[in-house]
Amino acid sequence: MDNPGYIILSRLALQNRATQVLAHNVANADTPGFRALRPVFAEYVARQNQVDGPAGARPVAFVQDRATWRETDQGPIQSTGNPLDLAINGEGFFAVETPRGERFTRAGRFSLGEGGRIVDMEGHPLLNTDGAPIAVAPNDSRIEVLGDGTIRSENGTLGRVRIVRFDNVQNLRAEGDRLFDPAGEEARAVDRPRIVQGSLEGSNVRPILEMTRLTAELREFQFAAQFAEREGERLSTAVERILRRRA
Repeated sequence: MDNPGYIILSRLALQNRATQVLAHNVANADTPGFRALRPVFAEYVARQNQVDGPAGARPVAFVQDRATWRETDQGPIQSTGNPLDLAINGEGFFAVETPRGERFTRAGRFSLGEGGRIVDMEGHPLLNTDGAPIAVAPNDSRIEVLGDGTIRSENGTLGRVRIVRFDNVQNLRAEGDRLFDPAGEEARAVDRPRIVQGSLEGSNVRPILEMTRLTAELREFQFAAQFAEREGERLSTAVERILRRRA
């Protein structure tokens, strides 16, 4: 078995994956509510029989791709002046209705959709605390959203935005760059949400830091590729020498 070759191939796979994750973060630096992703790698140790030297076994370490986790730090809240732009200051997610069931998001860029419903950027209705879509009547001209999520107009209260939290946010399954599938995690109501009207939560990606990390990962990938190339040349030379001796 060519252990050095297998080890460097595992390292190349790691660097490629890390580069892809960082590039995805950079691409979503301006996506409202986006959470930066981080790959999780581990060392996999295998034992091989030692051919030369004292009898016994020696460990060989490979790199193993284990998972991806999200940074949960809140992104910056930026004022937009749009009354239907909502930001959650603190923990929690908005609940929206999709053809696949309820999904959750931190992206609070909403607008009026068909039938006066308040919908997200993909047309999914925003849900109230009863799990029903929130709608605005044609004669509701001044929309106000209070800090606790209550939506009202000059004609009265329209409902209260449902804000939920999860005990283990890392278990949520991403659908695209904004929505999350609870994936079996129980959604619990946030008793005292803090909603800021006329504002959006930006991505928590720090572009300069991500670009620095991306540059470092690309350099590491180049080093690993050069090592793999030299290892290939070494094996080719060894094979040529063996063939010459047998000739």
